[in-house]
Amino acid sequence: MTDETTRPKLLVLIGPTAVGKTRTSIELAKEFNCEIISGDSMQVYRGMDIGTAKITTDEMDGVPHHLIDIHEPDHPYSVAEFQEQSQRLIAEITERGRLPFIVGGTGLYVESVCYGYRFSESGADEAFRDEQFRFAEQFGAEALHRKLADQDPVSAERLHPNDLRRVVRALEVFHVTGVRLSEQLAPQTKQSPYDLCLIGLTMDRQMLYNRIEERIDLMLDQGLVAEVTALMDKGLAPGLVSMQGLGYKEIVSYLQGECSYEEAVVLLKRDTRRFAKRQLSWFRHMKDIEWVDLTDTGNFSANYQKIRAIIAGKFH
Repeated sequence: MTDETTRPKLLVLIGPTAVGKTRTSIELAKEFNCEIISGDSMQVYRGMDIGTAKITTDEMDGVPHHLIDIHEPDHPYSVAEFQEQSQRLIAEITERGRLPFIVGGTGLYVESVCYGYRFSESGADEAFRDEQFRFAEQFGAEALHRKLADQDPVSAERLHPNDLRRVVRALEVFHVTGVRLSEQLAPQTKQSPYDLCLIGLTMDRQMLYNRIEERIDLMLDQGLVAEVTALMDKGLAPGLVSMQGLGYKEIVSYLQGECSYEEAVVLLKRDTRRFAKRQLSWFRHMKDIEWVDLTDTGNFSANYQKIRAIIAGKFH
C-alpha cells in the first residue's frame, strides 16, 4: 500500500435520493477544481432523464461530468463496467491536475471503486438465469427477492427487489459456486487505493420522505409519463434492467393497464422511500464516512461550510 502522499486523491459524496447531493456537489466542484463522476447506475442511460433526476446542463454550471448518457437503455450496465471506467477516469482527471469527485447513491458501485473490489469470475449458467427471469415475470420481482432473502439475506438486504439483474446474479453466483455473493464480498480488503475523502449526507427521515414525495410530484409535472411512453414506443421491453428502475417500472404498469395512475403514483412514492432506506442501510455498512446532517435545509451555507472544512482538513 502506498502512502497518502503518493495515492491519487479521491473525493466522494454519497447520500440517499433527494437529500441534496446535486447542489452541494456543484459548489464543491467549483471550489476544489473537481471533475464529477456520476455514481448512479441509472443516469448512464440516454433518454431517461426525468425519472432518474438527471442533472441538466444548466445545473452543471460548467463543471465537467462523466458517466452520464453513455449507453442506450437496452445496455446491461454492470458494477464491473462502472468500476473499470471510474478507475480510468480517476487517473485521467488526476493527470489533468484536477480532483476526481464521485457523486451518487448506488452503494455497491461507489464502494467498489473506493476499495478496489475484485469481482470473481464465478461462471455463468444461462439456463438458470433465464429461469429466474421467467420466475420474476410470472410471480413478480418481490417473489424473486424473497428467494434471495432465503439464500443470501445479507445480499437481499442490500438489493432492491426491482433490481432484477443483480438479484438474479446473486442467485446465480450461489447456484454456480455454492458460496453466497455476500460471503465472497465480505473478505475483500477495505483499504482504499486512493487518498480518500468520503462524505455522507443525511437528514431527518420524515423530512427526507417528504422531499422524495415532492420530487416525484415534480417529475410527474415535468412529463415522466410521456418519457416512459416514448421509451416504450421505441420498443424497449419492460423487463430490461433500465425499465425496471424506480419511476419507470411503476409507470409502465400504469401504461399497460395493470393499475390506475393514482395507484402507480402511490407505489412509486412507497418504493422510492424504501429505496432511500436501503441506501442508508448500505452506507451504514461502509467505513470512513464523515456524515453531515442536512436537516436544517434552510441553512445551506452553514452545511456547506461543514463539508468544505472536512475536505480542506483531509486534503490540506
